[in-house]
Amino acid sequence: MSLPPDYRLLTGPWETLAPAARSVREAVFLVEQRIDPALEWDDDDAAALHAVVWHGEEPVGTARLLASQAGVARIGRMAVLAPHRGQGLAAALLATLLQAAAQRGDREAQLHAQCTAQRFYERAGFAAHGPVFLEAGIEHVEMQRPLP
Repeated sequence: MSLPPDYRLLTGPWETLAPAARSVREAVFLVEQRIDPALEWDDDDAAALHAVVWHGEEPVGTARLLASQAGVARIGRMAVLAPHRGQGLAAALLATLLQAAAQRGDREAQLHAQCTAQRFYERAGFAAHGPVFLEAGIEHVEMQRPLP
């Protein structure tokens, strides 16, 4: 998936991308969605592969791929700043992490999608499994898709 001009996407460990990923997640999850900071930050960041999209020198999107468990990739913390939505940045982040999961040998990808984003993930080949549930006070659904 290609990015619009003036955008770039990098992947790497938390130790390298933490300041950029943190700024996007704080703006989207803590400020915009009012999620409790105690629910946002966890030990999984340290072992995850992170992806960040920049517009010039400003980080504007992020997501993470957790360490594989029994061949299942877990993707999460997908966020794009409001002024940059609708330009394919989330799709590029997702495609990048799905490719990384497939390259490391995972056979399936799973995520917890906010219900407002369910159609986005369905367009990327994910299918909902199970009932709607609350996570951080927001309705979510578990979604899965096979990896090539």
